[in-house]
Amino acid sequence: MKKYIQLRDYAKNHSVTYRTAWNRFNAGKIPNSFKDENNNILVEVINGKEIDYSKVAIYVRVSSNKNRANLDTQATRLKEYSMARGYQIVEVVKEVGSGVNDNRKKLKKLLESDSWGTLIVEHKDRLTRFGFNYIEILLNKEGRKIEVVNLAEDEKSDLMQDLVSIIYSFSAKIYGLRRSKRKTEEIIKLLEENSKDAKNL
Repeated sequence: MKKYIQLRDYAKNHSVTYRTAWNRFNAGKIPNSFKDENNNILVEVINGKEIDYSKVAIYVRVSSNKNRANLDTQATRLKEYSMARGYQIVEVVKEVGSGVNDNRKKLKKLLESDSWGTLIVEHKDRLTRFGFNYIEILLNKEGRKIEVVNLAEDEKSDLMQDLVSIIYSFSAKIYGLRRSKRKTEEIIKLLEENSKDAKNL
């Protein structure tokens, strides 16, 4: 069941005057706020708090240490994007790990944090290779959202690193840990050869 607070309570929670809160409402700067049939201004709250979409968390990721330098360039681009839109950056998280790994410690900690209303990522794949829509649905249910800056395809080299992770994981289950590395290398070699043959057609 949705819960709401009145504008005066919003003003008190944010340590501003009622007039300032009124001006914010008129400027459309208070998310999930509206006037009811009695002309009262109400603000929706989630878990006892009103969600502020202007408070953003930035998440950047690369698949391997050899691409670590790209973390800073990703973060810089997203910081500039956020500042240009007047967002308040509350967290910047940089992580090295496969996009198919569902146990990334820094991402888990970020998703558990309630300090932000909007999560900024450069590509969907920076957040996860699979299950992006599920994460988005769950965040929307909390009243939060994800903002993807670039909807174009992600870098091919990083995609290849994640593909290797998938193949290695399945090889380990099928062939055992000892043989998995050799089997993964054989499969990758076949994929690369097939890719070259396709280009030559």
